[in-house]
Amino acid sequence: MTTREALMRLGASTAEAIAKVLESLCPDEVERGDVSVLNPDTSPFATLETPAVAVSVAYVDGVTGANIFLMTATGARRIAASMMGMPAPEDDASELTVLELSAVAEAANQMMAAAAAAIGVVLGQEVEIAPPETRLFGSASEASEAYEMAPHGTRATFRVCDEACRLVQLVPNAFVVRMTRALDEMGVETVGGSQGGGAIDHGGAEFDEQVALDEALRDIRVRVWAELGRARVPLRDAPEMPAGMVLELDRKADEPVDLYVNGLRFASGQLVLTDDGEWALRLADVAGREAEPEVQIPEQEGTVS
Repeated sequence: MTTREALMRLGASTAEAIAKVLESLCPDEVERGDVSVLNPDTSPFATLETPAVAVSVAYVDGVTGANIFLMTATGARRIAASMMGMPAPEDDASELTVLELSAVAEAANQMMAAAAAAIGVVLGQEVEIAPPETRLFGSASEASEAYEMAPHGTRATFRVCDEACRLVQLVPNAFVVRMTRALDEMGVETVGGSQGGGAIDHGGAEFDEQVALDEALRDIRVRVWAELGRARVPLRDAPEMPAGMVLELDRKADEPVDLYVNGLRFASGQLVLTDDGEWALRLADVAGREAEPEVQIPEQEGTVS
């Protein structure tokens, strides 16, 4: 397998993992574009639309390289709105609020965990990454200067909430060596069984890789919380709220409580108190289906207002 073929396989697997996370955060709002190998003489940020929000993670196993997900500021705000169950912002402000930055950071944690899982599947070993770092760039040159280039790279494009996004992978030589060896071994294992007497069945290898990637994605941790109700207050008043202040929520005490997964309403039910004195949620409806199990909710995450 050539270096280009290995890089294309890596880019495609990682793009698929990222797309699955984005689709869970922004249902029906994700379009996948193409995957390409970067030209070493061209900056992967040359055509970046700015202002842009970039979320990156570096590899921490002694090699140089990184995964960088880039989106327009408008795209980041729209992704955050989708995660929080709110309508897309109508203004074109380039600055993100604290809540929007928090939502984008949560999305980034999951996307980068998925990217690392995909790389690990292709390499055949776990990949360690540093915590995600979020930056705002006002120009393409700022982005180019912010990251140390690697010998190889891939770029995958997306359109999320009608805004252009891209994933740039800066791939070290060590990864390319491991990839070509791992993918060649996968190909050798599927030799035989055909009339051609030894032709490699890459389809079987790709199927095994897909199964492994799906299993890896299932281990990614997601946020789950129960929402008792909501209240709106002016931002200027929030820092001055005294301890003990009572906020009136938009629901009655006996109304069903909503359960959210990654910002998406997943189920509803009734709060109950367990024998151990902890709060739990007895699910009554799960994505349109009736349900009975109880889900325990930690007290510090039991309400959102």
